[in-house]
Amino acid sequence: MKLLEHQAKERLRRVGIECPTGLVARSPQEAEKAAQEMGPVVIKAQVPIGGRGKAGGVKLAKTPAEAHAAAAAILSMEIHGYSVPSVLCEEALEIAKEIYLGVTVDRDRRSMVVILSFAGGMEIEEVAEHSPEKIAKLWPDPFAGPQAFEIRELTLQALEAVGGDETLPKARYLAELVPVVQSLFRLSQELDASLCEINPLVVTASGQVIAGDAKIEIDQNAEFRHRDLVRELGPDASAATSGDDPLEVEARRRGLTYVHLGGSVGIIGNGAGLVMNTLDLVKQHGGSAANFLDIGGGAKAEVVKQALEMLLLDPAVQGVFVNIFGGITRGDEVARGLISARDELGMQLPLVVRMTGTREEEGRQLLEAAGITPAVSAPEAARKIVELIGSTGSS
Repeated sequence: MKLLEHQAKERLRRVGIECPTGLVARSPQEAEKAAQEMGPVVIKAQVPIGGRGKAGGVKLAKTPAEAHAAAAAILSMEIHGYSVPSVLCEEALEIAKEIYLGVTVDRDRRSMVVILSFAGGMEIEEVAEHSPEKIAKLWPDPFAGPQAFEIRELTLQALEAVGGDETLPKARYLAELVPVVQSLFRLSQELDASLCEINPLVVTASGQVIAGDAKIEIDQNAEFRHRDLVRELGPDASAATSGDDPLEVEARRRGLTYVHLGGSVGIIGNGAGLVMNTLDLVKQHGGSAANFLDIGGGAKAEVVKQALEMLLLDPAVQGVFVNIFGGITRGDEVARGLISARDELGMQLPLVVRMTGTREEEGRQLLEAAGITPAVSAPEAARKIVELIGSTGSS
């Protein structure tokens, strides 16, 4: 679950982190009214993805008329596949310094990590790639959380990494960042967040430390503990639960384990390891996988139909490879599901099915009688689907 900026900032405020005054607008008229109340504002597209500024989704408006025009332009945009349903109209800040602060998962250390950099205001990935020495990290005790002395040490490391900073006195930085880091870490724990990020954490010309932007991503596996959050978000819930890919959002709605990969061979399998192996086989035979789709160990005909329909939503898919290892899953049941789905959906794409295990012979006979290409081995099936896509594409 990815919270929109205004939703993330509301949660920052609840734990005591200061944020600019802002109003959500869903029309140019509402944005104009917000500017009349607040003065100069920044108009920000509310979409669950980064790169808004580079895409033109963030604009400064000094007057209500400019706010109206900026909101009209942004609300008509599409940013990385997402339409813009609303904008955040936020008081413009006089920025003296931009800092990066984030709490995320360090999978190598199997721990949460606090990341602080005085080279803020840009993608932290760029800083990590080109100037990794400018990033300071802290791996706090997961139960005690980051202690004040640890945060002060982290701040000193981050300051030294950039040769110091005179925007605020060093003692002021040490005092200001301790409660912000502790509050952000506490919030990440409360929300089961895989990422809580403030970029930039702004130091204003008057010396105020305030969250200029906010990003919160809640671990998908913990969403069942946050049903209240989805209800609270109301009309923005669909945006907040969106992933980076609309197809993955639709698959989640259908209860399917799906990852969009962008190739031309649609893949369905029963078991994560089997599907991963299938991706490799397609690659080895010169094809490119369109997706990862695992229908699970006991998939019934209806689940198979849902899976096939899901693949057909992707216009890049030119053929489908179904790889079934029958244990709990019966081959004849899967075959009937595939035949029914193909016929109901009017599918014209090449379809190759490798089936082994429980009732595999019955399944292959059903498929062959229905005009679907069966295969005994997975390598054979991978070769066949790549060949069929090639011949279809060249005809």
